[in-house]
Amino acid sequence: MTEHAPLILDVAGTELTAADRRRLAHPLTGGVILFARNWENRAQLLQLTSSIKAVRDDLLICVDHEGGRVQRFRTDGFTHLPPMRALGEMWMDDGKGAKAVPGSGALRATNAATAAGYVLGAELRACGVDFSFTPVLDLDWGESGVIGDRAFHRDPRVVALLAKSLMHGLLQAGMANCGKHFPGHGFVKADSHTEVPVDKRSLKAILADDAAPYPWLSSTLTSVMPAHVIYPKVDSRPAGFSQRWLQDILRRQMRFDGAIFSDDLSMEGARRLDGQVVSYTDAAVAALEAGCDLVLLCNQSVGDGKAVDELIDGLEQAQNQGRWQPSVDSESRRLALLPETLPQAWDELMYQPAYLQALDLLP
Repeated sequence: MTEHAPLILDVAGTELTAADRRRLAHPLTGGVILFARNWENRAQLLQLTSSIKAVRDDLLICVDHEGGRVQRFRTDGFTHLPPMRALGEMWMDDGKGAKAVPGSGALRATNAATAAGYVLGAELRACGVDFSFTPVLDLDWGESGVIGDRAFHRDPRVVALLAKSLMHGLLQAGMANCGKHFPGHGFVKADSHTEVPVDKRSLKAILADDAAPYPWLSSTLTSVMPAHVIYPKVDSRPAGFSQRWLQDILRRQMRFDGAIFSDDLSMEGARRLDGQVVSYTDAAVAALEAGCDLVLLCNQSVGDGKAVDELIDGLEQAQNQGRWQPSVDSESRRLALLPETLPQAWDELMYQPAYLQALDLLP
């Protein structure tokens, strides 16, 4: 039987419980996603990440840590990173009057984006976190409240170059990256956490605009997270459950070969398939069958964690019934996201010239 650990789960508190350890030890579990409730201070976070690795050293420890309003750890020395829109605004600022230098804003912005990626990655890795779900590649249409200032810019060319610069900084810190939310969440107003957004544009329009950064970055992106958005001119299912989007367009047409994460299966947009609300297990199977390598279930370990156990047991049963087949390729993509270098200790990082220079470059 092929080993494949597709589940990314969360843990309830600031230290592992016996139930957490049991779930993390399960062979179908491939990683952990942390939230603000898992944070007290750096020493506690390092203890938590160390205890996770003590269960299984191949578990991928993840977090949503983008900058701006999406940054889980904000105290005890963590740098407050700017929202990505601040980098887009820097790109546009070439000075005024006699001080105007055409193109200088773009050059400063790419350096600042690399600095943001390096600071983000180095600080997280110093606390034992392997991976952040960043950068956002959605376009800033000015319509989406859930995306808003998380987006770099309206122009996909600016988005691609700033994202590539940020990913270069992550790479310097030894961290992989995740472009989201494929093929684009910025055009629709609805929030997929609470409803199912619908983008009625044609495939041609989406590929020419919102999805354009993905093929441009296909050799740089190490992972992608699809949007919980329905694009009815392309498929009746949300992108994260669509073979058309994930296999035909992202894999074959855009030649992307990295890992594909589902977005959080507990979101409203994640479990409404073909007009019906399905179980977490059915949603996970549908995402894996569509082409996701890894599936996330967030915020369900709080309390009795019944939904987490149901998903683990349900996916194991689905595998035994032949409803889902593990993939050696998916597992290799998961393992490729793990850092290959040792992290720098926090106290050493604080004196490192490259880190200090990066802080100076942030907007």
